[in-house]
Amino acid sequence: MARKAKKRRYSRSAGSDVESEMRRYKKGTAKSGRGGRGGRVKSRKQAIAIGLSKARKKGKKVPKKASKRKSARKTSRTSSKKSSKKSSKRKSSKR
Repeated sequence: MARKAKKRRYSRSAGSDVESEMRRYKKGTAKSGRGGRGGRVKSRKQAIAIGLSKARKKGKKVPKKASKRKSARKTSRTSSKKSSKKSSKRKSSKR
């Protein structure tokens, strides 16, 4: 049985955008924020993210940004409920 070829998730041209951004990062000329006003890029991950966002703006084939996990939302909700219960207990003890 022949294997199916895996689909490329990123286009080659999107990879070249990331590559050029990495060069700028290594030189020390890569800047973040709108119009480069946010300061110098300090991490590799940040440089890659900037390269991918530039590729997205040009309309190249790049996967969508990952949405926030549902489990993270659940934990934040439960922690806020716990804090509200604690505050109500404290109010009753003060009176």
